[in-house]
Amino acid sequence: MKLRLWLLASLAGAALAQTAPPGMRASRNTYSPIMEVLRPTQKLATDEQLRRLKSLQFETIWGALGEYQDNYVRGFHSTQPGQMLVGRAVTIRFLPPRPDLARALGKLAEEGDWPAGYYQRAAEDARPGDVFVADLGGDQGSVFMGDISALGMKLNGAAGVVIDGATRDLAELSQPEFRDFPALVRHFHVSGARWLGAEWNIPVRIQTATVLPGDVVVATDEGILFFPAALLEDVLKNAEEHEKDEVYIRRLVREKKSRFRDIYPPNPRIRSRRLEEQDKR
Repeated sequence: MKLRLWLLASLAGAALAQTAPPGMRASRNTYSPIMEVLRPTQKLATDEQLRRLKSLQFETIWGALGEYQDNYVRGFHSTQPGQMLVGRAVTIRFLPPRPDLARALGKLAEEGDWPAGYYQRAAEDARPGDVFVADLGGDQGSVFMGDISALGMKLNGAAGVVIDGATRDLAELSQPEFRDFPALVRHFHVSGARWLGAEWNIPVRIQTATVLPGDVVVATDEGILFFPAALLEDVLKNAEEHEKDEVYIRRLVREKKSRFRDIYPPNPRIRSRRLEEQDKR
């Protein structure tokens, strides 16, 4: 019994005594062993790929995702209904406040020279095509940002935000000025930010989806998709071909020369017929 207690105490002491290598605490991105393993296989979506993706139907993109179809969430409200949000994920994890945590995070912010308020950091560090994905545990009273922070992000090129929590300033964020900067959020709340930004660019949970830094984000009024950029070229190829098939099928339906069951759903015969007609032009 005494030996067991000693071992437990030793393990607990070892955990408390863990230290990071020099410079790691001030790294701009929070260290994650998971991301260290995945990084050699990761790719970054290009601006051209994102442009092509934005021209596709949401359901068509989902249909091309294969094993990543389940990395899809619903129940978010858009500040710009009807607008599609496409970009690269910058992930942020928040924690409920407590004094010692606040002191530690303030120290890390000082060492790394970033604002302790992560709404400020997002406004300063945003880059073109970024989508800030904020994990606030779905809490309805926990706010990530307001319209002025959003303006800072937008002016630096960010594409929008996904917040598993709340934002304030719905009226302002709904204005035409933010037409190209949709916020997909679970809740709206009048308060300011209270939870603490704890980790930057690490794996986070958004409702029932896991989101990794650099993931491709596609969000509409219907839902939100997150998937690795390494899949993107295949997704684009398959989705673009599928949409060509559907445009062709719509034409056949309007012509009323074929039975509906023979032309829909899409099938290899219909695709071959479309390609043959395309080659003849």
